[in-house]
Amino acid sequence: MLETSVQTGQLAAILMMAVALGLDAFSLGIGVGMRGVRLRHVLAIGLMTALFHMLMPLLGLIFGRYVGALLGEITGIAAGGLLVLLGGHMIWNSFQQGESRPVNHTTLLGMLLFSLSVSIDSFSVGVSLGMFNSHAALIVNAFGIVGGLMSICGLLLGRKAASRLGEYGELAGGAILLLFGLMFIF
Repeated sequence: MLETSVQTGQLAAILMMAVALGLDAFSLGIGVGMRGVRLRHVLAIGLMTALFHMLMPLLGLIFGRYVGALLGEITGIAAGGLLVLLGGHMIWNSFQQGESRPVNHTTLLGMLLFSLSVSIDSFSVGVSLGMFNSHAALIVNAFGIVGGLMSICGLLLGRKAASRLGEYGELAGGAILLLFGLMFIF
């Protein structure tokens, strides 16, 4: 009974992290969708985002297992610290107002840049989770499915929306990762 509740708790935590990381894809998808994007490009961007949301944490998990073996008993503090830093960085970035030149997201390069930019945080989270004996297949699949679906939803919502609804997605995602990091530490 206790083992089942622990597994359920781990699944819930993984899904919450997947949603937190997917909020970047969702909010950026809204912005891109508001500029106009065809349905076939929505699907292509969503699939590429899902692929990157699987690849980046997988690489992070592999690297994290190596780092976890090196750090030994302070692994939890190191993993928590990494999540706190990542969450804080996401929160900080959400308040930055920079001028950026729009990229054409319908080209292969544009789709790659979109997918990589919203998936890079997944690498750091993968490193943190890799320091523990985490379920790699579950993490990789959850991050990929949720990230891909959230980017598609954001792109579709952006096509329909006229206001800047996705502005706070990175802030919310950063707050969730910061909270998980503090839970790992304490």
